[in-house]
Amino acid sequence: MSTPKTLQEAIQFFANFDNCREFMISVRWPDGKVRCSYCNAEKVTYLEKARLYRCYGDHPKQKFSLKVGTIFEDSPIPLEKWLPAVWMLINCKNGVSSYEIHRDLGVTQKSAWFMLHRIRLAMQSNSFVKLGGSGKPVEVDETFIGGAARFMHPARRRRMITARGVKDKAAAFAILERDGEIRTFAVPNRKKHGLQGMIVEHVQPGTPLYSDALMSYMGLTKKGFEHKVIDHANRYVDGKVHTNGLENFWSLLKRGLKGTYVSTEPFHLFRYLDEQTFRYNHRATKDNPMTDSDRFELAMSQIVGKRLTFAEVTAKN
Repeated sequence: MSTPKTLQEAIQFFANFDNCREFMISVRWPDGKVRCSYCNAEKVTYLEKARLYRCYGDHPKQKFSLKVGTIFEDSPIPLEKWLPAVWMLINCKNGVSSYEIHRDLGVTQKSAWFMLHRIRLAMQSNSFVKLGGSGKPVEVDETFIGGAARFMHPARRRRMITARGVKDKAAAFAILERDGEIRTFAVPNRKKHGLQGMIVEHVQPGTPLYSDALMSYMGLTKKGFEHKVIDHANRYVDGKVHTNGLENFWSLLKRGLKGTYVSTEPFHLFRYLDEQTFRYNHRATKDNPMTDSDRFELAMSQIVGKRLTFAEVTAKN
């Protein structure tokens, strides 16, 4: 089935539940045959008034909705609101705040906040393919994320800022293959063992590897990498040796955190990294002219088999 091309078309298209149902079926069952979410049986009947399917298999839960087995499971919010919310977060360059979802879609701010975290889970992707190889350079860099004390409410400042410098900031680390994929991680610190362990895990040996002069990167040559350093105290570019690709990514990330989300907890940092990583990896380029519709369909293809409860997202379990 054809999908919308713009946000306006998406809102109009998904306002009709039948369109939502057909789209969800095409996402979950490409062959068009709805199967039971519990036993995978094909013998199911659609109950139109209840908007549910009934399975005739021998198990306790015979009725199921299209949300079961996806990030939408157990949500009372209808698909007519869920799908436009996914479209907005996937395609807005600087992200979308929960207050904007609250105002635009008519849900509470608390529900909108939880919805966005569920969508970020769908944006999360894990790859076992190592970066680099075939002479492709790879950049590595780390940054600290945390609000400037001068912009904080005094009560929050007393709670969040206990010392000068980076002590109370959250650390993030990233690996970028030039003209390729980026991978990001929320890390507890910038110590050598942790950073180099992730580099060894995600980058092919023999790859040209560029970093700044942080001491934690020293010794990578002995681990089989063509490691070169750019000292930012002297310059930012030395021929092909630079980390400007990652500096650009950090700029995009922090613009969203400061301008859109305003107040984020370190506990949730990895979710915001997943969000920005997805948009960066699937941005439109000359070699890959990806559209908003393509990006939306890709994210929706990742909603199955993922679940996030409110207890998990609020650290209550």
